[in-house]
Amino acid sequence: MADGALSPGVNLEAFSQAIAAIQALRSSVTRVFDCLKDGMRNKETLEGREKGFVAAFQESLHSVSRDLGELERLSNLVGKPSENHPLHNSGLLSLDPVQDKTPLYSQLLQAYKWSNKLQYHAGLASGLLNQQSLKRSANQMGVSAKRRPKAQPTTLVLPPQYVDDVINRIDRMFPEMSIQLSRPNGTSAMLLVTLGKVLKVIVVMRSLFIDRTIVKGYNENVYTEDGKLDIWSKSNYQVFQKVTDHATTALLHYQLPQMPDVVVRSFMTWLRSYIKLFQAPCQRCGKFLQDGLPPTWRDFRTLEAFHDTCRQ
Repeated sequence: MADGALSPGVNLEAFSQAIAAIQALRSSVTRVFDCLKDGMRNKETLEGREKGFVAAFQESLHSVSRDLGELERLSNLVGKPSENHPLHNSGLLSLDPVQDKTPLYSQLLQAYKWSNKLQYHAGLASGLLNQQSLKRSANQMGVSAKRRPKAQPTTLVLPPQYVDDVINRIDRMFPEMSIQLSRPNGTSAMLLVTLGKVLKVIVVMRSLFIDRTIVKGYNENVYTEDGKLDIWSKSNYQVFQKVTDHATTALLHYQLPQMPDVVVRSFMTWLRSYIKLFQAPCQRCGKFLQDGLPPTWRDFRTLEAFHDTCRQ
């Protein structure tokens, strides 16, 4: 116990005994495997071989159990070494004699390690995002101001009139699609898109950014009892529930914060491809129905129809 003063928090005598206990435990485990490897040998009768094997195996297991118990006893006597890390004066917290009751230093050390790891991963993520930047290249900086295209609003809050103009232009682009715009909760827009006599889509927008879409059948009710658009209830039909899931995936695919009007137009173009939801066959298997459902997936680039399992 006198050697414990050389290293605060560590009983060196118990530490050396624990090392010897580990060596004894390894020897005991080796004898167990040797016993299993040798099997029933050096006995004339089968009964004698079985008894000798069982006795030797039990003795080996008792040795392992005894050595393991001794190692656990010594591990409780060893204690914990004081952790020295460059945390300035916070290292003095490790000298608290009641550290088991108030493990402040160990928690602080974990937070420090986690913060370093977070900073490292944030640096890697920043490098990857900078590679995908849409900034102008150096050779475009010399273009005269007269020839530059008119800059689109890129702020998160766009003027309501600008949003109305974008929606009206998109409405005129697709004759078979009608768009009704309303603002029941202030400046945020809500769209009711009717695609032929196939389906209806409720689009919840924050300025010109789409937050949520709900797809329902043409004959389904899209309003609540108080006359507002129902943005929470899902469709009663599985086919339109599938299309709702695919529309949510499309929102994650069409992302271009610098030009939100392009995102909305691209999403509406993709949505328009469902005009033949029940008429277009799958481009992979050529069938109209699979598990009772038509092809509900539309490719983001080609707008071709696929069953949910055929698109993989």
